[in-house]
Amino acid sequence: MADFDYDLFVIGGGSGGVRAARVAASEGAKVALAEDSRLGGTCVIRGCVPKKLMVFASSYRETMQEAADYGWDCTYGEFSWPPFQKKLNSELDRLEQVYRGLLEGSDVDIFDARAELSDPHTIELSSGEIKTAKHILIATGGHPVRPQMENAHLGMVSDDIFKMEQLPKSILIIGGGYIACEFACVLHNMGVEVEMFIRKSGILRGFDEEAAGLVSEMMQQKGIKIRFGTTIVEMKRAADAEDDERKGTNSDAAMGAPAREDMKVKEEADEGEGGPIWVKAANGETRVFDQVLFATGRKPNTSDLGLENTDVKLGRAGEIEVDEYSQTAQPSIYAIGDVTDRVALTPVAIREGMAFVETVFKSNPTPVDHELIPSAVFTQPEMGTIGMTEEEAMEQEPVDVYCTSFRPMQQAFLDRPDRVLMKLVVSQETDRVLGCHIVAPAAGEMIQMAGIAVKMGATKAQFDQVCAVHPTMSEELVTMKTPMRSG
Repeated sequence: MADFDYDLFVIGGGSGGVRAARVAASEGAKVALAEDSRLGGTCVIRGCVPKKLMVFASSYRETMQEAADYGWDCTYGEFSWPPFQKKLNSELDRLEQVYRGLLEGSDVDIFDARAELSDPHTIELSSGEIKTAKHILIATGGHPVRPQMENAHLGMVSDDIFKMEQLPKSILIIGGGYIACEFACVLHNMGVEVEMFIRKSGILRGFDEEAAGLVSEMMQQKGIKIRFGTTIVEMKRAADAEDDERKGTNSDAAMGAPAREDMKVKEEADEGEGGPIWVKAANGETRVFDQVLFATGRKPNTSDLGLENTDVKLGRAGEIEVDEYSQTAQPSIYAIGDVTDRVALTPVAIREGMAFVETVFKSNPTPVDHELIPSAVFTQPEMGTIGMTEEEAMEQEPVDVYCTSFRPMQQAFLDRPDRVLMKLVVSQETDRVLGCHIVAPAAGEMIQMAGIAVKMGATKAQFDQVCAVHPTMSEELVTMKTPMRSG
């Protein structure tokens, strides 16, 4: 190893890269890490952490409303974004320093620079330094993308949400995935008028359809407007659209009276950065919003890494192709996390980083386990899920579906319409629980516990043997005796 500057050079300072660097260093390896943005990566700086803090902030609206109905004397006004954002930025700065301190405490050399490969063992840094390493680990993550359309730059992506100086009065969210739905709920509860355009017939494609359907129903019931089978075909600044109309570029039929009235209202409002945005839907309807958020997908960060100077292969989506040990086609180069486009979750990237260290530095070849990973969608209400959806399971084998949807005690007391869902998908042949899906407040907390049982291969009979904790919502997971349907 003396022929190289480092035993391991990690490119990317997110959760997966940092964990791999620290653990490898603890095994006696000489390790360096390069990050050209902020340590902490997507999760800590522009994803899970700030988003969850926004979820917390937005949840107090309903909490205070319910408190008043429960008898508390509550007085409250509107949500104020600037003080929250100031506190948020301070917390992210603190967390970034925690990550830096962890690396420094592990004797990992940190380069605040962009890294590019010039060959399978050589890294060129934007600072001008050149380093060599026996092993290279790429953990550069991914980034949100905008659609290929004119003026797409006028719209935000998820990274931009946390940089807003003020909350918009209205926002159009394009997309129906978990990022789109989470921000729709958060912004709505913060007082923003939210509308969603979704190309498909439902939200949260790939999740259990019944569970996703309840989330959709609750979102709309709370006041979020969702338009299915819809997307935008044109967007521009509202002022430009009005100029075009004056010049005759847009006909009255194309513009429509409602859109012109929207523009007049928007002109009288605070225009914010750049002013309101005019959009045209595929059906010809037009609207004006203060902001547009594209939540239409993410892509791996593989450009400008110098991968062409190696034998590393990329997939159709631009992801780095790896084997079960996270090794690329170039033996000295490994990759973990979102850049591999396997399972884009922070805990998975950390697990992949740990398995990499086991394989390379502890002589213990450890494949990555991507089976039965619990996850949560932090909508309001939340959705927690592990294992197969009902649709997936029914395509594979005969199953029994145990499901119940009801008004929880806390909301039923107030005669509120909020509903929750508890669902188990069970193999008829083995009685094993193939999937568990929960829609409820704190579903993320519940699915972590249920996930242990499902991962262990628990059967429905074993669920039934557990005594219920009463009165709770989750007791339904162990009290459902009759399948709602089979197939």
